[in-house]
Amino acid sequence: MLKSSNNVETNVYALEIAISAEDFDAAQNKAFLKQKSKIQLPGFRKGKVTRKMAENFYGKGWLYEEALDLIYADAVTAAAEEAGLEVVGTKSADVKEIGENGVELVVELFVKPEIEVTEYKELKATKKKVEATEEEVNERIEQLRERNARLVSVEDRAAQDGDITVIDFEGFVDGVAFAGGKGENYELTLGSGQFIPGFEEQVAGHNVGEEFDVNVKFPTEYTPELADKDAVFKIKLHEIKVKELPELDDDFAQEAADADTVADLKKSIEKEIKEHKEEENSREIESQLLEKLAENVKGEIPDCMYESEIDNQIRDIDYRLSMQGMSFQTYLQYSGMTIEAYRENMKESAIKNVKVRLALEAIAKAEALEVTDEELEAEYDKFAERYQMEKDKIKELVPVEGLRHDLLNEKAITFVKDNAKVTTARKPRAKKEEADAE
Repeated sequence: MLKSSNNVETNVYALEIAISAEDFDAAQNKAFLKQKSKIQLPGFRKGKVTRKMAENFYGKGWLYEEALDLIYADAVTAAAEEAGLEVVGTKSADVKEIGENGVELVVELFVKPEIEVTEYKELKATKKKVEATEEEVNERIEQLRERNARLVSVEDRAAQDGDITVIDFEGFVDGVAFAGGKGENYELTLGSGQFIPGFEEQVAGHNVGEEFDVNVKFPTEYTPELADKDAVFKIKLHEIKVKELPELDDDFAQEAADADTVADLKKSIEKEIKEHKEEENSREIESQLLEKLAENVKGEIPDCMYESEIDNQIRDIDYRLSMQGMSFQTYLQYSGMTIEAYRENMKESAIKNVKVRLALEAIAKAEALEVTDEELEAEYDKFAERYQMEKDKIKELVPVEGLRHDLLNEKAITFVKDNAKVTTARKPRAKKEEADAE
């Protein structure tokens, strides 16, 4: 029960909270039941004692601390809601009285700050000119030809850089074959750097059917048992293959890209390049505007909000690492960082994220932006379709208020972008052209 609520300093409220004797006694019962199976008193079997017997043996207050731990969070949450506070962290907690009559405590809580966004309309941003150059289009076409290339055997010349060779090989150090040094019908592209330095260069110049030796020296950074050692590889060259690119004609356009002509293919590629650049521009514009929003936030923001943001980012990283079979602690060891150094590195982005979030909330309020129930349902439908799950299950996993908050922030971002002044950046001219212009 909330007894009083006082604003003691900027963004800090002190709440006097009373937990009744009945509620505290119920919490002690819960604490006792958690401990009961472990309790063993002289003359009694483990788990067979009553709470009163344990209190007689250990003392009246032996459950107080654990009982308070069990009831504390709910009591503070209820008191904060009664006081109409949006809590972002705890500054301190002081137990004034605890016993058979219940608990009296004073908790100082950080609340969400009142901030001002000094400017959010007509923010300036620049974008790149969206165009698809002839060079970019031709590069995409060459990539398409590469993907549709076929391999053709070559027998009338020696192997050369860029060829795909099919070889048998076996490596020896001091005349003894070593583990992992043998392969059959291995496809090696000359010039790819797949093998140790000097190997591929010595395969070049040989013809199909030849058997020959390749002499190399293992690098210092190789495995300890082979590092810096001379080796001889026995090679047999079975085949030389080259990529044969398809002709750039209308038949190729139809088969590779479902375009009627080469001209149509180029137009399609040009359109794709422009659409991709438009998406990049949109992301870059948003990034610039959010950066400016963060700079325009004025007000005292509790440090606990930044620390909480860092905690959330670490939890997210930990989850993604766990999906790859690695823990966050292992990642820190590999990177040679302490958790303190890692948190310090994240501080700048955390400050920006918190300021942006507060700014978007302030903008949504100032502009009376709202998220309708229809928009919420439509978003749940998208989730259900994307993850192939029932909508009711999605609603269990994604709370409605959290989703409403996210959609409201998106509306605020859209509002900022729609009211921004976006100009197209000019390409820098060459120094000579600048001098001539002057």
